[in-house]
Amino acid sequence: MDKSGKKRILLKIGSNTLTKETNHISRGKIEDIGMQIAALKDKYEFVIVSSGAIAAAKQFVKLESQDKEVFVKQALASIGQPHLMRIYQENFSDLGLLISQCLLSYSDFEKAQSKVNIVNTINVLLKNNYIPIINENDTVATDEIQFGDNDKLAALTAVLLNADILIIATNTNGIYTKASINNEIPETISIVTDLKVLEKEIGDSKSSHGTGGMQSKIEAATIAKEGKIETWIVNGLEDNFILKALKNENRFTKIV
Repeated sequence: MDKSGKKRILLKIGSNTLTKETNHISRGKIEDIGMQIAALKDKYEFVIVSSGAIAAAKQFVKLESQDKEVFVKQALASIGQPHLMRIYQENFSDLGLLISQCLLSYSDFEKAQSKVNIVNTINVLLKNNYIPIINENDTVATDEIQFGDNDKLAALTAVLLNADILIIATNTNGIYTKASINNEIPETISIVTDLKVLEKEIGDSKSSHGTGGMQSKIEAATIAKEGKIETWIVNGLEDNFILKALKNENRFTKIV
């Protein structure tokens, strides 16, 4: 909780959520997120870690090379990031919300001065009612492109900023029990205290747009737990998923 008495939520939104599992960024989903933040802004302050730059680029360009090559993905991220921020800007400003962009890389979390700078900058932004929207600096760093779809970046940021809750929006109703994974309605593991138990339950699924899968979410939750932060893994494809989770009205996994 910050000095204003508001709780701080670090919201991580993956590519699958932002595209609503299509091939382009969903303005409707970004509007849904903005409307929820607007409804909650008196009690909560939000920092967003958002993927989606590559997905945004693919709406506009086809580069003369293979998408699978890392440096081509870096180029796509460079093209897509301004488009992604523009979509956030347009949708959030209609709701009276102010945004800012912060690009980080893992090396920033290894330098003491960089960490101080990140905290100071983001605290000033939040104090002035700006919502920081963070993404990995894909031009110089490739970790998230290759591995985790910003899950780890979100957890490190949540710990650095002393967030109260890390909400990871994904395309499932949290983490399912292994036994029920092929059922028509899989069973969500509601509350987890021991991450080792969770490791045994997860598969190694990955999504079509994201690079995460559940393993990277467990790794993110481990980082958050060490920083005494709760992690909620919530279905971001659902409308009002944050509001519902805060009221316990949807099925999701809470790692306490």
